[in-house]
Amino acid sequence: MAYKPTMQCVWFRHDLRVADNKALSSALANQAPTIAVYIISESQWQQHHKSTIQIDLIKRRLIELKKELSELNIPLLILSCPWFKDIHLSLKPVFNDLNVSHLFANKEYEANELDRDHKLTDLLPNIHCTFYDDKCTITPGKILNKTQQPYKVFTPFKKAWREYFYQHFPTIEKVTASVQLSTPQLNSLLRYSENDFTNSMSNESKAWSVSNKAILNNMRQFCREKSQHYHEQRDYPAIEGTSQVSPYLAIGAISAKQCIMRLHLEANNQLTQGQEIWLDEIIWREFYTHLLHFYPLLSKNQAFLSFDKYIQWNNDRNKFDQWCKGETGFPIVDAAMKQLNNTGWMHNRLRMITASFLVKDLHIDWRWGEQYFMSKLIDGDFASNNGGWQWCASVGCDSTPYFRIFNPTTQSERFDNNGTFIKYWLPELTILTGKLLHQPNSKPLLTPDNYVEPIIEHAVQRLKTLEIYKNAKAQDVAS
Repeated sequence: MAYKPTMQCVWFRHDLRVADNKALSSALANQAPTIAVYIISESQWQQHHKSTIQIDLIKRRLIELKKELSELNIPLLILSCPWFKDIHLSLKPVFNDLNVSHLFANKEYEANELDRDHKLTDLLPNIHCTFYDDKCTITPGKILNKTQQPYKVFTPFKKAWREYFYQHFPTIEKVTASVQLSTPQLNSLLRYSENDFTNSMSNESKAWSVSNKAILNNMRQFCREKSQHYHEQRDYPAIEGTSQVSPYLAIGAISAKQCIMRLHLEANNQLTQGQEIWLDEIIWREFYTHLLHFYPLLSKNQAFLSFDKYIQWNNDRNKFDQWCKGETGFPIVDAAMKQLNNTGWMHNRLRMITASFLVKDLHIDWRWGEQYFMSKLIDGDFASNNGGWQWCASVGCDSTPYFRIFNPTTQSERFDNNGTFIKYWLPELTILTGKLLHQPNSKPLLTPDNYVEPIIEHAVQRLKTLEIYKNAKAQDVAS
């Protein structure tokens, strides 16, 4: 029997990029024939509430990634396996036919994903599997407090993160081409018909570029032209003052390190106030990912703080549906939900307002909102979404105090005073001005007939929230 040269494989997951990819660069350093795989797991994605718009973005990005990898002599196989538990069945025949001996991949920290990878190493005992920490700029566990425990408060985490980052200022390695596959190896690949996922593409994400050049150019343009004004503009949804790189960070089409390095390059390592605050937002993402690594319960439908289990949620399905549809009678909430439902994206300030409204005005379990956001967001990232919802619900790590309850009307007046954002998404309110726009039903005769009545009275619900949380905390202490 003719000798079959050893082959290696890079398994792409939430890291759909060539640059700054530890698994890929480590494989290429071996100078051995290399293939790449991506596995579409539709059933698992549905169970995880992955949005159809993000799935479309992933599929469009895969087309570009395939081209980029081909320039490195690496063919990308798109495989399909409905559930994580069966992935070994998709990989095993490929590995056997091509004599793959080494699998490279970057770690994912969610419970199902970790379980999948642990089982895979057991089910493919002849494959040497190497997993890398690559989602964060600083690997979880590298920065700990004085008692060698993970930080549970953001501010000291941020300080430690910054100190470590500047002491170990990173670089981004250049990627070199792989060894060219032999003709027999290329012929073996032909046995695996390309999974024609293009037939299932919805084109929902067409507003978002997927070429590496466009993604990088958009990020660089923000760092160069807008980042210095970030602190002044980031809270106003009618202004395009945010970077909007979150969809690309969520699928790994760009890394946090690439964003941070570009920010420092454009600022000549002298960050302005706005640039410092944008960097803080990236560090928040890392904070939530580090927590997910240390506290697996966070990806098992549990809150960080124990008193959460004593909160008496109302969980009114009708009110939840009204919130989902943007029919609460509170213009800033409704406009935000319409933006989410129509575009798959929501301004960060509005995410806090809508989440606070669901939890502390409607008294609906934050998990309902967390899952709904994941089912709609193009930038759905489990760690960030879960962390944000637990923060708003006051049950997470370093979350907002339970007595901090956003008033949707005052938030509206402060951050969309002229109603530019509201009127765009709620054209029925175009005729209103001033305070009537932000609380249209305060004078019913002036309210458009086609806009809904407020489903609750904020002042009343605020007092109920304070009582609910006080009781939950008291029960937790007594238990």
